[in-house]
Amino acid sequence: MKYIPHTQADIDQMLQVVGVDSLDDLYGEVPEQLKLKRELDLPSAMSEIEIRNHIEALADQNKLLTIFAGAGSYDHYTPSVIPYIMSRSEFSTSYTPYQAEISQGTLQYIFEYQTMMARLTGLDISNASMYDGATATAEAMMMCVAAAKKRNKVLIASTFAPRVLDVVATYAKYHGVELVKIPQIEGVSDKAFVDEALAQDDVAGVIVAQPNYWGIVEDFTGWADQCHEHKALFVVNAIASTLGVLRTPGEWGADIACGDAQSLGIPVGYGGPYIGYLCTTKALIRKMPGRLVGETVDAAGQRCFVLTMQAREQHIRREKATSNICTAQGYMCLHVAMYLSLMGEQGLREVCQQSYSAAHYLHDKLLETGKFEPCYSAPFFNEFTLKFTGEEGAKAFHKRMAEAGILAGVLVEGEADKIIFAVTEKRTPEEVARFLSLV
Repeated sequence: MKYIPHTQADIDQMLQVVGVDSLDDLYGEVPEQLKLKRELDLPSAMSEIEIRNHIEALADQNKLLTIFAGAGSYDHYTPSVIPYIMSRSEFSTSYTPYQAEISQGTLQYIFEYQTMMARLTGLDISNASMYDGATATAEAMMMCVAAAKKRNKVLIASTFAPRVLDVVATYAKYHGVELVKIPQIEGVSDKAFVDEALAQDDVAGVIVAQPNYWGIVEDFTGWADQCHEHKALFVVNAIASTLGVLRTPGEWGADIACGDAQSLGIPVGYGGPYIGYLCTTKALIRKMPGRLVGETVDAAGQRCFVLTMQAREQHIRREKATSNICTAQGYMCLHVAMYLSLMGEQGLREVCQQSYSAAHYLHDKLLETGKFEPCYSAPFFNEFTLKFTGEEGAKAFHKRMAEAGILAGVLVEGEADKIIFAVTEKRTPEEVARFLSLV
């Protein structure tokens, strides 16, 4: 087998070290009835052109839909230069920058990503290691408990996407955190419940979503002050792209900002790869997990970059660590950094304005069809929730639209006939008109 690099002498020596006579003995504990007694059922070999045609035929079975859905994954435009640069081998093959002296390029673009995310969220510091928005939220919860020391109760808004709540609850269960859901009233978090819970002086942190799962832009005026009065941290999970126009977590007085940065030009891509973000204040830097790149100077006084301020427990005493995240997410950091640098403040603001206008137009036109009713009266950004009142039912409507080439929102689990719609700057007037014509 030419793809096995070891000689028979190599194999015999390794077998002798581990104390077995043959490779088959390594699988001696596997029951015989579980072992395959025949050759693998592999297809016959193909030439290069044959395999290309075969893969294209498989790809053609995918049906590309016009996306009017969000719920955590948004179909924003990706500038064409980004995939071109990302495909270059020096970026696509780079991993975490352990050796600063040979990783200056990687360290610099992670530093630039951190700088942009800190500016976008209005907080002091950003890391570069969150896998997605759900795990970033869970890590923020762990930061709250680590900072509070003797408190292990965290309040989280029930207006999060169910999958995010599930992930955070899993982290809480295995880290001994008491996670309490904040009830919602008309689609927004119940402030009175939070005030009452904080008054017990046993809460480590409060986590809220902005905009929330229903698309509603909530008003968190005074929440941070109330949290700080009772020595709790305030955490805002914000959809990254909306921070081009909405009030930032820093402006809300948040101690931690977290969420998914997929909306910053990363394609929806069947659910990944995405990138979570986590930003905080200088006071909490020692509680922040993951990679942090800092700027310094070398022996010659030249500007350079290094990994810094990371707790050693993440690597060598992991059971003592606040977090076990050790990777860098550098590849996706580069994607986001390029997107933000290309778009700039004005470009990101235009993306938000176009998405907002198109969403509100579609919202009003859907209500005019007589087949939808509003679920909430609170303000929304580019995502909104309606109840389908047509005779066919929401599931049948959703399926019919998909067959016509349109992903018409996200059906809400456990909520009869509720659909969450989202519109981005990618949706053209013609696509919106076609959608409405098929309703």
